[in-house]
Amino acid sequence: MVRKVDKVAIRRWRRRGFYSETVLVKLLEKNGYNAVRVPVSNPSLNPLPDVIARKGLHVYAFEVKNAKYYAYFPKQQIEKLFRFLDELIPKENQYKHAVLAAHLGKKWIFKQIKWKDWEKNMLPEKARILKRDRGNFNLKKGN
Repeated sequence: MVRKVDKVAIRRWRRRGFYSETVLVKLLEKNGYNAVRVPVSNPSLNPLPDVIARKGLHVYAFEVKNAKYYAYFPKQQIEKLFRFLDELIPKENQYKHAVLAAHLGKKWIFKQIKWKDWEKNMLPEKARILKRDRGNFNLKKGN
């Protein structure tokens, strides 16, 4: 009986993530981005973001979390964003952006992680976005 409850909880958790990723794609498109949800994004070691977007010359890799009050992003997931941008996007770093996106109820908070932090191996063990945070990335302005 416990296995069934666990499966239901896992399905519900995955559906929440899918929902937030889909809502983010629509929000990005509404703000002038070309965006797509990466359907094979998963907790594996593959360097794939949850959502990829482009606006003008700039390319954005988003890691998306759905939560009520705060969202945690482990270092491994942040590194995957940079690996994706570094290995698969043939542009200068000034045009590539790693962004954490927290969907907290009806509120979105975005935090862009700096390239120099990744290059100097200074990424935090966990990045945290709280519902009261402001974020440092504005969708309307882009980078």
